[in-house]
Amino acid sequence: MNNKLKPALLGGLIIGVLSGISSLIPLASFCCCIWSIGGGALAAFMYVKGSPVPVKIGDGAIVGALAGVFGGIIYLILGLPLAIFFGMAAMEDQLTRSGVELPFSGVLLIIVGSIIGAIILALLATLGGVIGVAIFEKRKGNGSPPPPANYGGTPAAPGSYGTGL
Repeated sequence: MNNKLKPALLGGLIIGVLSGISSLIPLASFCCCIWSIGGGALAAFMYVKGSPVPVKIGDGAIVGALAGVFGGIIYLILGLPLAIFFGMAAMEDQLTRSGVELPFSGVLLIIVGSIIGAIILALLATLGGVIGVAIFEKRKGNGSPPPPANYGGTPAAPGSYGTGL
């Protein structure tokens, strides 16, 4: 079995770093989904290139999901402090201008939103892994193996078929 960890870690690094940094840039934050699908597809590409046998769609989903989990963790470690530090003042300013008062801290809202974002990153990276295998795997499977020799036993003697009592 080919190792899925190395491609998943690299794909997750791409997902986590790009998603964490792009969350600070207003229009680039919309690319978060693209980074996730691309990171899952990159992990699938690396897995296909390193596999001696044709890779199945399910393996691409697994390596993409692993990349998404790693990327989500990196996103939380990197993006959550940045979102709290840079986004807290802007969020509180917008809420007070609109007249909305939260019964809880805005930090809690940012934490919950970041966790939901990390879960969405993992789901989209799984999709990216499936898409990556569909695009990059060009080898055909051998199908089913041939039947073993003497499958069904030895041949019967002539005339022994259908003889009654």
